[in-house]
Amino acid sequence: MIISRWMDLVGVAFLCAKARHKWYHFDHSRSRQQQQHKCTETQTGFQKQTTTQGSFSNMTSSSCCKISPIIPIFVSYLLVLSSSICLVHSSDTGKNLNATNQTTLRPEEELHKLKFIRAHLNKINKPAVKTIQSPDGDIIDCVETHLQPAFDHPKLKGQRPLDPPARPNGHNPSGMVTEEFQLWSFSGESCPEGTIPIRRTTEQDVLRATSVRKFGRKKIRRVRRDTNSNGHEHAVGYVTGDQYYGAKASINVWAPRVVNQYEFSLSQMWVISGSFGDDLNTIEAGWQVSPELYGDNYPRFFTYWTTDAYQATGCYNLLCSGFVQTNNRIAIGAAISPTSSYNGGQFDISLLIWKDPKHGNWWLEFGSGVLVGYWPSFLFTHLTDHASMVQFGGEIVNSRPSGFHTSTQMGSGHFAGEGFGKASYFRNLQVVDWDNNLIPLSNLRVLADHPNCYDIQGGINRVWGNYFYYGGPGKNPRCP
Repeated sequence: MIISRWMDLVGVAFLCAKARHKWYHFDHSRSRQQQQHKCTETQTGFQKQTTTQGSFSNMTSSSCCKISPIIPIFVSYLLVLSSSICLVHSSDTGKNLNATNQTTLRPEEELHKLKFIRAHLNKINKPAVKTIQSPDGDIIDCVETHLQPAFDHPKLKGQRPLDPPARPNGHNPSGMVTEEFQLWSFSGESCPEGTIPIRRTTEQDVLRATSVRKFGRKKIRRVRRDTNSNGHEHAVGYVTGDQYYGAKASINVWAPRVVNQYEFSLSQMWVISGSFGDDLNTIEAGWQVSPELYGDNYPRFFTYWTTDAYQATGCYNLLCSGFVQTNNRIAIGAAISPTSSYNGGQFDISLLIWKDPKHGNWWLEFGSGVLVGYWPSFLFTHLTDHASMVQFGGEIVNSRPSGFHTSTQMGSGHFAGEGFGKASYFRNLQVVDWDNNLIPLSNLRVLADHPNCYDIQGGINRVWGNYFYYGGPGKNPRCP
């Protein structure tokens, strides 16, 4: 009882000292370690307490409390005593902290990190002329088109988006997009002409990444489908052996379960060129569930690009200078709704990526004729000319939690053999040829890295053209 009271008094003394000297402490240890480490500072009612893992405490100064006259008599002794207790406890738990690789940074390091994060947020979160609150918690900023992150690039500064290019021959768009394609549009609000909707990035989004530099980027990995790839597993259909100038597909949308923050599940198209070494170029679009990137398990519309095999170039969505968005109705990175249900309604999105024959830029179209924007040709090396491979399909990350294969689902979470309404699908697969013609695939191949965990089955018919079902549950008796 006495020790408890002493520690309470020490906490008061520390808070007042912090207020006078403007010391700030941000504790990122896990909840278990916070309970073990009794010397972690906590804020009183004068400050908002935030001890959630992976988040910073608010940088608010506490007003100095009024201290009872008796406290100064004990304060020196209590500080010495509490310091001794801290030192002993830190010594006892040091090995455990090192073993779990959880380290609390010094206050000056935390302040530097927070300053760096806020500078990065100021760079990618542009001034908004209008702000829309999405039902899923996202904030959508309506940003003037010429102020979007792409125009921070030295080669785009002072410019404005290009006019729409000629569509591929054989493609007859209507220009319509489903009004309820994304959750943020459910509010009935929209971004005005001359602006684009951008999902606002928060401090919490950045803190979930392993570093600010790696935020918004895929992990470095090999992409060849005939080898395992650092925990990334695939079930894909692909074409190769020709020159490709675009691709089109309709992609079934689900909300697969992702078991932890360090894994994701996605379904997408890849337009690829390069040697599959450090010079790999890719353009990617589809939907993904990524708790690390977005902080939830909603399926979200996304884009990606890289010119060096995911090493230093490229990013998701509009998180760096690259993709130029031209549409004011679609927010890249925002949640998709509705989604498909097992033995119920099915929902898919149509995506077209193609190379503008006149300027060489790679454009992205959603639905039936709605242009989302483009990747400028100067971003790339090999893709300045054409692609050498096109891939369609699913990908998950298997972090092997508890030493077993992950239960993260791909697609619907069911195997391809279950068919329509149960398994996820890609349909009406096409490519764009050298003469800007949209044509059916002639040599589609399918491949699953781990068919006992996630598999794929292809086919062709008059309605769906080239198609395949794919996916799976991950861990199961045949996939331990």
